[in-house]
Amino acid sequence: MSDLSIELHWQRAEPVLLAGKYSNAHRVQFNDAFDVQVDAAPDWGGDPSNTNPEQALASALSSCHMMTFLALAAKAGWPVAGYQDRAVAHLGKNAKGQMSVTRIDLHPVVRFDAGFAPEAAELDKMQHRAHRYCFIANTLADSVEINIL
Repeated sequence: MSDLSIELHWQRAEPVLLAGKYSNAHRVQFNDAFDVQVDAAPDWGGDPSNTNPEQALASALSSCHMMTFLALAAKAGWPVAGYQDRAVAHLGKNAKGQMSVTRIDLHPVVRFDAGFAPEAAELDKMQHRAHRYCFIANTLADSVEINIL
């Protein structure tokens, strides 16, 4: 199978590393060409203008779900014209009492070519198939909810 990687770079800016007195801001590089500024979530002292790992996780799930949906739709002959989503990562304590992303909600909206409109039940079935086959969703197990709009 495939091995996919990123490069992460962090450099301490403060004279010493002291609890609560350093920046978590860092850079993640994808494919030697695309850099993303990353920090802790704002609730944990991060810069809100940077992305955070929880958003990146929601983004990865949303992208994987969309690509899986598009592959299934293409095989079924569905003329998808556009797709958008709003993914929301929910932070909280898991069953072990540890902080975690407890759930990610997807809110996909699919547009089709004029003259094509699947029945709501068929669209729901296709979205749930996409969820079942999405690599990232399979990694996250039961913490994903799909809210079809």
